Amino acid sequence: MKKTTHFGFETVSEEEKADKVAEVFDSVAGRYDLMNDLMSAGMHRIWKSFAVEMSGVKRGARVLDIAGGTADLSLKFAEKIGPEGRIVLTDINNSMLSRGRDRMLDHGFKSGAVQCDAEKLPFRSDYFDCATVAFGLRNMTRKDQALKEMYRVLRPGGKLLVLEFSKVWKPLQGAYDLYSFKILPFMGKLVANDAESYRYLAESIRMHPPQEELKAMMAAAGFERTDYFNLSAGVVALHTGYKF
Repeated sequence: MKKTTHFGFETVSEEEKADKVAEVFDSVAGRYDLMNDLMSAGMHRIWKSFAVEMSGVKRGARVLDIAGGTADLSLKFAEKIGPEGRIVLTDINNSMLSRGRDRMLDHGFKSGAVQCDAEKLPFRSDYFDCATVAFGLRNMTRKDQALKEMYRVLRPGGKLLVLEFSKVWKPLQGAYDLYSFKILPFMGKLVANDAESYRYLAESIRMHPPQEELKAMMAAAGFERTDYFNLSAGVVALHTGYKF
C-alpha cells in the first residue's frame, strides 16, 4: 500500500507530492523574488537577516543552504564567511537553483550549486559548521528524514537553522486566513499568472507542524538545545538546534 502525505489540503501519495511540488516551483520561479517582496511587504528580508545573525557563523565557516532557491540566504552568508569560507547552495528544483546560482555569480561569489533531495544529501558526514533551510521544510515529503540528513552532515558543534511559516498568534488568525486564502491567490494570479500555486503555498503553511511540534521533531532527529523564536507574531518562526 502506498504511503500518503499532504499536498496542501489534498492527500496524495508520497511519490506524487514531489512531482506536484516541482510543478509549483517550476511555475513560480520567474516571479518568485518579486512575489516574496509583495507577499511579505519586504519582511522576508528582515526574517532572513535575523536568521543569518543568529547563526553565529564566522569567516571561513562552511555553510549548507538547503532548498535555498534563488539564493537570498546564500548571498547573506557569503558576505559573512568571506572568500575563505564555503557556501553550498542546494535545491531539488532546477528552475529555482539555476536562478540562485546565477545570482551568486552575478554578485561575484563562486559558490557550489548542487541539485539534490534534502532527504538524501550528497555530502559527507560531520562537515558543515552550519546548515539552514528557509521556507523549504514544509514542502519536503519526509521531514523527519530530511532533519536527520541535516544532522548527519553537520560537524559536532554545528548549528541548524530552520526558518519557516508557523502558527500565528490566535487573535490574528482570522485576518491571516483572509489574507492567505483570498488575497494571496489573487496576487499570484495578477503578478505570476498562477493563483493555484499560491493557494497551495497558503495551504502548505496550515499543514506544517506548529512551533512546539517542529521543536520536538528536531530533538527526535538528534538535535540538542532546540529552541525557536517567533517573528511577526508567529507568522514565521526561526528554529535552532545543535549537533553535539
